[in-house]
Amino acid sequence: MAAPGAVPQAAASSSSSFLGFKANSRDPSRLPSRRVGGRGARNRKKGWKRWRGPEAKLGRDLGEWLEERVSELRHLGGPVSEKPDESLFFVDTSNEQQGQKEQPAKEKPLKIDLILQPDSKVPPPKDILSYQVPNGRKLKRKERLWEKLAEKGVVPRKERLLHQRLQNPPKANTAGADSGTHPSRGFYDIWADSNPLDQALAGQDAFFLEQTKKQPVKRPDRLKKTPSELPAMEIISPGGSYNPSFQSHQALLLQAFEAELVRQKAEERLQRQLNFPTAAEAPTQESAFQEQCEGLMEEESEGEEGQGSPPRPPEEALQAVSSEASPLTATAVREKKTEQQRKKEKAAKQLKARELSEKATRLRKQELFQLKSIRLQLKQREAELQRRKQRREAKRKLEAIKPKRLGRLKYEEPDVDVQLSSELAESLRTLRPEGSILKDRFKSLQKRNMIEPRERAKFKRKYRLKYVEKRAFREITL
Repeated sequence: MAAPGAVPQAAASSSSSFLGFKANSRDPSRLPSRRVGGRGARNRKKGWKRWRGPEAKLGRDLGEWLEERVSELRHLGGPVSEKPDESLFFVDTSNEQQGQKEQPAKEKPLKIDLILQPDSKVPPPKDILSYQVPNGRKLKRKERLWEKLAEKGVVPRKERLLHQRLQNPPKANTAGADSGTHPSRGFYDIWADSNPLDQALAGQDAFFLEQTKKQPVKRPDRLKKTPSELPAMEIISPGGSYNPSFQSHQALLLQAFEAELVRQKAEERLQRQLNFPTAAEAPTQESAFQEQCEGLMEEESEGEEGQGSPPRPPEEALQAVSSEASPLTATAVREKKTEQQRKKEKAAKQLKARELSEKATRLRKQELFQLKSIRLQLKQREAELQRRKQRREAKRKLEAIKPKRLGRLKYEEPDVDVQLSSELAESLRTLRPEGSILKDRFKSLQKRNMIEPRERAKFKRKYRLKYVEKRAFREITL
């Protein structure tokens, strides 16, 4: 590369033979030679090697030298060789050499602030339309006029009435039907219960109010409470992070494994119920007959007959039944009691009742010495009732966050979004997204009892599909 202050040799040799700025410029003193017919064009691939010579190199060096000259002129105002030393060098007079304390460094602006700053130093054009005010001249004249009048003590009518109203506030006029519409009325809240516009209707009949005034719709109580206590956005477990700890990731893997195990057991149970029985498990003719006769034949009772004794003939069995029934018939027909027997029974009943009352009185007196045990029993009973109450409250809270049955389908928990240990990303940039935001929001609405669980509608064809063979197709197949 040529020095910045030097001139190329070809340019300094002769002023008459000075080459142009382009690489393909020729000596002007020489006549242009005629092109030989065997050479091709320079912009073709064939002419690359043919036209690569010292002239092309000289043109490149000259172009670089001119670019350096232009850059020096732009940055330094001229060539470096012509500049004095004072403009190129300076004496370092820092605070350390002078023995002064080092000043704190200024805070540099952020890179983003430097990027957002405008590159051009030319200020933006002024938006004239934003400063234009309708009737601006007229308003300025009025302001000047009122400034002059204010110096004399004259105040506009609006301000005078406002000051008068603030100094003498109007009294609340409750009497009169038009107290709410009178100009001298005070300020009030139209949504408050003490609205003067509604005072004329106070104490009126419900039917009169229904016919003369539009009553607000009463908000039902079910709209005052949320359908579910679950938050709209649930925070996932720490194992679902892009850089989780080992324990949290293993806990999430265990949760996903248990959910998959439950699903697999349900599929296996259904498969067992639908499987055709094997040859060993298939019912035979004897087992089918035994199943049909189940409950029809009474089993023999445990006793002498159950111990292996032979069954008795029906005549003996009938005699045994009649002999067993004879004492019943004898006891059924009782003799009439005498007066002495009745007195004895009455005295025995009275004696038994007196003994029971004495026993109850004795036990009641004994309870005075059992106050500590009774107090302990009461405490245990109260503790048991409190424990039952806490259990009911916990169950009620658990039921409040569970999805309810709103339709014919039950709510099904979505699959756990989990990545295996080999799929964990090293950084957030390489993280692979799991799940779907739309599906997650749809499941959240179902879980919070805002919409019922749904399934995708199945397309059911109303008419069966009809196939028609076209004539052109039939001609090809023939």
